Amino acid sequence: MDASAQDGGEIFEATAFLGYFEDLTDTRQPGKVVYPLDEVLLLALLATLAGAETVTDMARFGEKKLALLRRFRPFKDGTPPHDRIGDIFAALDADQFQHCFVAWVASVTGVPEGVIAIDGKTVRRSGHKKGDKAPIHMVSAFAARQRLVLGQVKVAEKSNEIIAIPKLLNMLAIDGAIVTIDAMGCQRTIAAAVLDKKADYVLALKGNQGSLREDVEVFVTEQRANGFADTDVSRHTTVDGDHGRIETRATTVIHDVGWLRERHDWPGLKAVVVVESSREVNGKTEHEMRLYLTSLVMVAALMGPVVRNHWAIENSLHWVLDMIFRDDECRVRTDHAPANFTTIKHMAHNLLRTASSNDSLRLRRKVAAWDDDFLAGLIAR
Repeated sequence: MDASAQDGGEIFEATAFLGYFEDLTDTRQPGKVVYPLDEVLLLALLATLAGAETVTDMARFGEKKLALLRRFRPFKDGTPPHDRIGDIFAALDADQFQHCFVAWVASVTGVPEGVIAIDGKTVRRSGHKKGDKAPIHMVSAFAARQRLVLGQVKVAEKSNEIIAIPKLLNMLAIDGAIVTIDAMGCQRTIAAAVLDKKADYVLALKGNQGSLREDVEVFVTEQRANGFADTDVSRHTTVDGDHGRIETRATTVIHDVGWLRERHDWPGLKAVVVVESSREVNGKTEHEMRLYLTSLVMVAALMGPVVRNHWAIENSLHWVLDMIFRDDECRVRTDHAPANFTTIKHMAHNLLRTASSNDSLRLRRKVAAWDDDFLAGLIAR
């Protein structure tokens, strides 16, 4: 989109992101659209950046900030009431909206480097007891290094993450990246899908893989007993301590896994990763061992940080959505609206992350509510 847009002789400030949503299908009857879709999207995003948590908040933001909104679009009929905003987002195709989001993020980030963590999150109050409608579950891809959401898909009703993850992967350009997924995503089809995207995987291995998990556990137990003398491994240990907590993490990468790959027909398997951790808090020590399958040929000193970076999606996205965007308190429930509002929150999250500011995300959102120029600058980049 050009640095400025012209409509009816007026010059508006640039809103480059809207160009990636121009092909969204507006299901409203042509000729009877009072509030153009691009204006509604702009309203929803600016309102969310400034602290709006409900459609009622968005409607009131529109009333109070009409002059600001008109810096970017005409809004000749003002802004829609809350019920109209809800209706528009309920009817908007969520898959199409998410594809537009992915294209926009790709234009900003290019091909992401490093770890891409994939995980699901339930929007807890998006369900409804009447009619037994379950809360929606969204699976997101998060670039750990850039701390940006790359894309998201809604898990279909009566389905699960195993079906949704390949759909999400197909939307993304992830050449050369490392995809990390928890145990639900430890599936042959998902491993193959990652490889098809010219990326590598690190998949948590738990009981859902039956005999594969058992074979790995038996092998690891035997090798630990003799100091891994009979196989090719690399090992690395780190110790961290703060606030009275001491955590020791020993990472072992077992590189000799040809027998395992053949026995279980696992695509691209190059190593098994064993992470043993012990945590000392207030004189008590907890031990845990976690297993992973990976297509990477990587020494333990580098593999340890890759495994840890998966948790960025919990700490830097899911926690932020719950504590700063109050995601679990959102009661939007109708049709496509819950999924679409999650996408809006992801857009707001990315814009706040990339803002030129030393403030926390919580404070950046408050400043966006207080300072029109700061808010306008978030979308004018």
